[in-house]
Amino acid sequence: MVKFYESSFNYDYPLSAVSLAYFLRYPNPYATHVLSTDVIDRHFDSARQRLSTTRLHLKKSKLPPAVLKLLPKGILGGGGDAGESYVLEKSVVDIKEGWMKTESRNLEWTGILSVVEKQAYRRPAETVAQADQAGIDLVETTKNEGTSVTTTVTLLSRFGQAKALKRKEGISVTDSEQSTGSEVEIPAKKGFFSSWSTGSLQRSIELIGLRRTREAMSKSKEGMNVVLERLRNGGLVRVLEGMQQDRRRAFGQNGPWKQVWRQEHELEDKD
Repeated sequence: MVKFYESSFNYDYPLSAVSLAYFLRYPNPYATHVLSTDVIDRHFDSARQRLSTTRLHLKKSKLPPAVLKLLPKGILGGGGDAGESYVLEKSVVDIKEGWMKTESRNLEWTGILSVVEKQAYRRPAETVAQADQAGIDLVETTKNEGTSVTTTVTLLSRFGQAKALKRKEGISVTDSEQSTGSEVEIPAKKGFFSSWSTGSLQRSIELIGLRRTREAMSKSKEGMNVVLERLRNGGLVRVLEGMQQDRRRAFGQNGPWKQVWRQEHELEDKD
């Protein structure tokens, strides 16, 4: 039982500007829930002219209330309302060939709902041959140049799947196995939940996730457009100023980004 979401969109900006905006998109007025972003790996392949990056985003996030209502009490041990979650993002940019591919996936509550988002950004075929021309401004657009993006999101719930499989195979599950398992398992259902099959719960969770994905995609496009507009009007300086303003509006003067910076410098002073 898997749900898919797919959408296509065109930006009126060249790929060079769109790829830069992608890496500078947090925070923005439509993504004030992003607490921090860390680059954990970056590599440039000079032979193929490709930049590969792996980043880790920390976001203010929790399971949707509609999903929590479907889960038996105590199944998360309070983790579903923790308020923060990590998202792993991988990207590859090839300006020479005119494309960028990204993949993002949640690292929290994957047993309940795994969400994998893949995006493919492409320069129009007729402008790929001009990629090596010198003197083209980063955000200068031409009449026929833009960037198309196709987004595919895969939502998969494995809620209760591990225990159901063990029951099917006739394997007993001990308390210790349940507590150390990597997947979330459904305890014995009572009352209302006794009428729900594992498949029904999984489908319901995936549908709720699908609705939330549609809303998130709309905000994501708006956020990218804000960053691109800042690039057009004031270049990189305007983007950085906008990021600072968004950070202050979202978190105040002593937000999480500034706290991390202070902690790093305190450690340096101690050394």
